[in-house]
Amino acid sequence: MSYTQADYNFQGAVAVVTGGSGGIGAAISARLAQAGAEVVCWDLKPAADSPYGQDTVDVTDAASVDAATQRLLASRGHIDFLINNAGFAGSTVPLDEYDAAEWRRIVDVNLMGVFHTCRSVVPAMRAAGQGRIVNIASLAGKEGTPNASAYSASKAGVLALTKSLGKELANAGILVNALAPAAVKTTLLEQMSPAHVATMIAKSPMGRLGYVEEVAEMVAWLCSGSCTFNTGAVFDLSGGRATY
Repeated sequence: MSYTQADYNFQGAVAVVTGGSGGIGAAISARLAQAGAEVVCWDLKPAADSPYGQDTVDVTDAASVDAATQRLLASRGHIDFLINNAGFAGSTVPLDEYDAAEWRRIVDVNLMGVFHTCRSVVPAMRAAGQGRIVNIASLAGKEGTPNASAYSASKAGVLALTKSLGKELANAGILVNALAPAAVKTTLLEQMSPAHVATMIAKSPMGRLGYVEEVAEMVAWLCSGSCTFNTGAVFDLSGGRATY
């Protein structure tokens, strides 16, 4: 038996993808655009050759996010999908060896970035009575990865934020969900030691890294009309690794 890709129609939808210029973000952008959405990537360093809309945005800076939101609403009138994908792994070292500034930077990008974008975009979604927010977290946020305390803590915060905001907006027509991938084959892994990456692969019953396209497919479903009764939920992409 062969399997085919699900078909979605996102014509007329405006989708914001943070960190959308590479890796998982680029795959998500491509999948949403394939389904007809107008994709705008918010990135600290936008890709000059990207086929999607680009805006230079620092998700750790509330003013930068607010300005980008207002620019997009002024030009398009609505934001239908918000995909919080921007992330920073940082060093893989024991907690007591972390540089405090780097620890804070990881939390600022991974957790505060999600707070800033949601805080800025939710009012427009609430006014429209509809919207989809998908937060890209990590299995590290559920398990706690050794020698990655800042990353693990920041992603655990994203999961809790997702659950909280999902409950807040449950009757507003806005669904808020998170994905918790295990290790995915992207350049982000280059920030980690080879031994650290090998350990993550070894934990997968499938014995491999995930692919960016697999993450993008889950995002597409969560944005689609096929997803209607899921909010404040966490979806694993772990090759069988997740046990709860």
